[in-house]
Amino acid sequence: MGGLARGGHAPVLITFMMGSSAIIIGVMIDSLNGLMHLFGVLCWMAAAFFVNFWRDPDRKIPADEGVIVSPADGHVMFVRRERATGRRPSSDEMTSQMIESDGLTGPWYPEAISEPLSFATEQRFEPVPDGQESSTDVFRAAIFMSPLDVHVNRSPLAASIERMEHRTGRGRRRGPFLPAMKKESEHNERVRTVLLGEDDLRVEVLQISGALARTIVPWMGVGDELRRGQRFGMIRLGSRVDIRVPAKLFYPVVESAESGNPDLPKGQFVQAGSTILFRNVGE
Repeated sequence: MGGLARGGHAPVLITFMMGSSAIIIGVMIDSLNGLMHLFGVLCWMAAAFFVNFWRDPDRKIPADEGVIVSPADGHVMFVRRERATGRRPSSDEMTSQMIESDGLTGPWYPEAISEPLSFATEQRFEPVPDGQESSTDVFRAAIFMSPLDVHVNRSPLAASIERMEHRTGRGRRRGPFLPAMKKESEHNERVRTVLLGEDDLRVEVLQISGALARTIVPWMGVGDELRRGQRFGMIRLGSRVDIRVPAKLFYPVVESAESGNPDLPKGQFVQAGSTILFRNVGE
C-alpha cells in the first residue's frame, strides 16, 4: 500500500497538528483578529504540500524478461547513443600533461577505461555519429523530475549495488546546482550508482541535484540486493535522473523531447518502477 516516503511523516504530522491547534485556539480562546485562523490554514497548506512531496505510491512492476524500467518519475529529456571519450584520472595520472580540465566538470584523462561497460569509474561521454557505432556504446536516458513529481527513485533491474559514489564540481564541497532541465546539469552534484545484474550486466544510474533539489538521499549501500522496481533513494524537490545501459544489449522504447513528436513536447512521461525504458535486443 502506498503512503509517504521515509522522512515524510514527521513534517506532515507536525505542520498538521500546528494548524489544527491554531484553529482550535482561535475558535475556543482568541482568534487575534483572525491571525490564528490564517496561521492554521497556512500550516494545513504546508502539510498538504509535504504530503504531495513525500508521497510514495505503490507501482505495478513489469514481469517481462529482458527489460529495464525507469528509475524515476518525470519526462524523458533525451535518449542518446553515446561513447566514452575520457575518464577520471588516477592519482598517478593527475600530473600528466594529457589531463584535460575545466571549472565545471573537473579533470579528465582523454582515454576511456579498457572496459567502458564496467563503469569502474566516472567516464566522459559524447554522442555517437551515425555510422560510427561500436560494441562499447551506451544508451543514455535523461529524466527530468519536476517539483510536483514523485521523488522516490527505484531500481531499474534486479541487481546488487556494486559501486556508489558522491560527486561534486571541481574544487567544491557542494554543487554546482544548474537547472535540471539543462544538459550541463549532468555535472551538478550527483550520486553515481553502478548496478550489477545477471550475466555481469552493469547499469549506471545518476541521481543529479537540480537548482532547487540539493539533497540526494540514498537508502541503500554497496552490496545491497535490489529487486526490479525496489525503492533505493530519493531526491528532494525538482531534479534529474540519468541511466546508461549497454547499447549492444538494449534498445530504447520511449520517446524523448528530442524525438520531434508534437504530442510529447516535453518527452514521454514515465513512472519509476513501472514504465519500461529499454528492451533487450533479443526480445
